[in-house]
Formats: sequence, structure tokens, C-alpha cells
Amino acid sequence: MSDTPVVEGVDTAVFTVPTDAPEADGTLSWDSTTLVLATVRCGDVTGLGYTYAPAATARVVDDLLVDVVTGLPALDVPHMNEAMQRAVRNAGLPGIAAQAIAAVDIALWDCKARLLGLPLVHLLGAAGEKVPVYGSGGFTTYDDAQQERQLRGWVEEEGIPRVKIKIAESWGRREDRDRHRVAKARAAIGDTAGLYVDANGGYGAKQAVRMGRAFADEGVTWFEEPVPSDHLTTLATIRKQVAPDVTAGEYGYTLPYFEHMLAVGAVDCLQADVTRCGGITVWLRAAALAHARGLEISGHCAPHAHAHAAAAVPNLRHLEWFHDHVRIERILFDGVLAPGGGSITPGADGVPGHGLSLSTERAQAYRVD
Repeated sequence: MSDTPVVEGVDTAVFTVPTDAPEADGTLSWDSTTLVLATVRCGDVTGLGYTYAPAATARVVDDLLVDVVTGLPALDVPHMNEAMQRAVRNAGLPGIAAQAIAAVDIALWDCKARLLGLPLVHLLGAAGEKVPVYGSGGFTTYDDAQQERQLRGWVEEEGIPRVKIKIAESWGRREDRDRHRVAKARAAIGDTAGLYVDANGGYGAKQAVRMGRAFADEGVTWFEEPVPSDHLTTLATIRKQVAPDVTAGEYGYTLPYFEHMLAVGAVDCLQADVTRCGGITVWLRAAALAHARGLEISGHCAPHAHAHAAAAVPNLRHLEWFHDHVRIERILFDGVLAPGGGSITPGADGVPGHGLSLSTERAQAYRVD
């Protein structure tokens, strides 16, 4: 039909925001985070999507994806996602190509919802009203006082009843400090709040079992990526030997990766990152894979990119309220959500799309491309 809205173009921008303090986990340290923004144009309507990825991701969008989606019907998002995945075949899908697709896919879904005048969660179909979140940070660079301030802020001031800290400092070479920090975290949040830990793949297999059992004594119920997440059979072995739920999946860039992870029984809860796995289109499919096996899914980081999709799946456990990304999204965007009582309610204000808009004035100071 001649009046069918089509994608007229995609623009990119890159923003780098310094951290508010030195940060590190078990296997990496950083002092800034880069966000790549994709804006889809369709007449007077625009859609906004983003990923946390190197600036080169914007070049992938510009060189490989813009021409693929331009001119296609703006309502047919899954079709455009498939077209983008085919377009990066020779470039290699896992990695920044998948992140580039994710940014555009999120923007396409936002654009479609805005064209239809619906909050994105209503377009996707809500499975629940509220999306539980957990406070995430507790970097290995924090001293005891910094860690306590952050954790108590989430639990006591924002009412978030579950929190996570980083462990496996220096590739697992500081076990005593890991134990100390977990004990201090438990003391800070009290006996009733949930305590999670994330090793970022920093432990060896037997070390992970030993530490997982020690963490269980502090009431830890979530043991994220105890070993590198590509070692699926090792994850499955560890899962059988520790009491906390073993979780992983944030580095899944393709749907088959998640299927392989689930098929070997590697996790108790699947993690997937909408800004890495190819966008909302693929994230929803990953959630369906987990649901078919009786497992829940948790959204990794980028809370506002996940919020509406997270509310649309029946097997959602929660969404990561990650310190860095919450801070960046509050700086760059208007329309951000607040986790009162430990959950967010996407679409409650009735604003079409995912509700975010770029705050050009605030963002300009961080734009690098």
C-alpha cells in the first residue's frame, strides 16, 4: 500500500561517559563507558535505540545496516532484523555486529510503537505490570565504606530488596578479600535482602565450587558466571555442586548460543542482554527458549532498553539495575524510570514507544562522534 510507512534512514551518534569512581570486576577495569545511539527516521516519527559498545559499532550501522532497512515497511521489525543478520554474514555476527543490529532493532520497535501510538509494552503485550530489578555494582575497586553506601542506598533508600557485588578479584587471586567483601555486603543489607555475586568468569572450576559453597553460608542465592561462560559443560558441573543459582548468558550474541547453553543444563536462570543479542526481536526468542525448559530469564544491564520487553515475557525473574548504565541513561535521556519498591512499571505513563528521548543539551557534553 502506498500509505504504508517505511524507514527513511538511520542516524548514529556516539557518547562516552566517564565513571564516577574507578571501577573493576574480577577480570576487567574501566574508567568510562561508551553508548552508541541509533535513531530511525520514518516521516515525522523517530525511534531511538542504543547499545553499550565500542564507537566502531556506529560504523557497522552506517556501512552495513542503514541501506538494508531503508525503504522497508517500518512495521515489519522481525523482517528487518533477519535482513540485518544476513547483511553481516561476512563481517561476523557475534560481537559488535550483533550489538549494531541490537541498537537498530530497539529503535525500530520504538518507532513502530510510536507510529501506532502505543507504549511498547502494550504493542508487545504485557505479561505482567511490574518488572522487578536488582541493584548491581559493588565493584572490586570499592572499599568497604563505598560498598556499604551503595548497597544500603539501594535497599534502604530505593527499596530494592536484592543486590549484587563483583567478586573473583584479580582473576580469582584474592579469595580472602572476596569472602570479606561478601560478608560485609551481607552485614550491610541485613538478613532479608537477596545477595548476589558476579565473578565475571574469573574463577577456575574447582575454585568456583569451593567459593560458591562459602558464599552460600552468607545466604548468596545468585552466582553469576563463576567461570567463563563459553565453558558450558563446566558451568553445568558447577551448577550441580553449589547451592546458589548459577547464571550466565550476557555474552550471548546469537540465538543458537542460548540454545546450546540451555541444552547442556548450564544455568538455573538464563541471562540475555537486549543490546548484545540482536535487540528486542532476539531477546524475546531467547526468553521463549528458556520458558520452554521451565527456566526464567533475567535482563542484563541497560535497564531502559530492556524494560518493555521484560514486562512482555511470562518467565521474567528480574532486570539488572546496573550502576553505570542507570547513571548514563539518566544523564543522556529523558523519560527514565524509577525503581520504587524494587520494581519499575514501563508504559504506565502512556507515552508511546519505550518512553525515552535524547536530552540533547545534557548529552552534547559527552558526544564523541
